[in-house]
Amino acid sequence: MTIEDLQSEAESLILDRFDESQALALGRILVDLAQGLPVVINIRTANRTLFHAALPGSAPLNDLWVRRKSNTALLFQEASLLVGTRNQSKGEALARHGLDPAHYADNGGAVPIVVRGAGVVAVATVSGLPQVEDHGLVVQGLRALIAAAASGE
Repeated sequence: MTIEDLQSEAESLILDRFDESQALALGRILVDLAQGLPVVINIRTANRTLFHAALPGSAPLNDLWVRRKSNTALLFQEASLLVGTRNQSKGEALARHGLDPAHYADNGGAVPIVVRGAGVVAVATVSGLPQVEDHGLVVQGLRALIAAAASGE
């Protein structure tokens, strides 16, 4: 995916609201989408975990990746895949910003949850698949959540 593709995608993922019930709904959607996949799913704000699931086949290392990718998405207010793609295009790394790789990763899989008029309020993250697939799973889940809200479910 290109930087432009990722930016356009982000503009299509804006929600009207997001709270604990939306986090649970999104978490359930992601668990359903991930059936049979060895992933960890996490939804959190900057200071609180709203949903977490470690599916069969996932590993403790996936929890660490989730934390690092989530930290990056929350700090930059953009998907970790976009941050990584942009860094790669410039030949840069997160270390350029003084960020410790033990706490931050610009691999794909963390997508900010943006509410219209409020900005980034949380982040949904998946770890366990190749980075573009992690990212795609989160995007698919957010699109399903937006569609459910539009249909009144």
